[in-house]
Amino acid sequence: MSPKTLRTFQREKIDEIASFWTTQKTRRKTGRVNAICLFTGPSRTGKTMAAQVLAKRLDLPMYRIDLSAVVSKYIGETEKNLNKLFDAAEVSDVILLFDEADALFGKRSEAGDAHDRYGNLSISYLLERMERSRGLLILAAQSGNNLDPAFIRRTLFIIRFPHAFLTKEDEDD
Repeated sequence: MSPKTLRTFQREKIDEIASFWTTQKTRRKTGRVNAICLFTGPSRTGKTMAAQVLAKRLDLPMYRIDLSAVVSKYIGETEKNLNKLFDAAEVSDVILLFDEADALFGKRSEAGDAHDRYGNLSISYLLERMERSRGLLILAAQSGNNLDPAFIRRTLFIIRFPHAFLTKEDEDD
């Protein structure tokens, strides 16, 4: 899939994000020093490709977060991993892409037991750490409906990817 495959409104939104980020970098005096973007849509709709186009446009490396390397079943380890990740990203000036963000940024639940309370604590920590971040973060999710509303409120840009693109094999059928 080439960057030309992006729809016009998606390209315009990518341009808007790039323009904002370039301006932000030169003017750190504004209150906001980060940008959180949400790309939503079904699989194979171009969310990751759009993130790559944005990274190329900004001439920044993009780091795709492997959730299996971040999330831990041990209490406090997920937070430690996230902290290391955000700290490293700020020092090296990279774009963080949280692919399949639905898994990490899900809605908080009623705290029925210790597992629920710990899960809610992890989400609260992630919200706080994202707000303090000084970088460009992209959350790629199947549906924004499954994300905690607090994450949606913190997003500055939302791009929807409504339909899957046909593959070469599909076109030949």
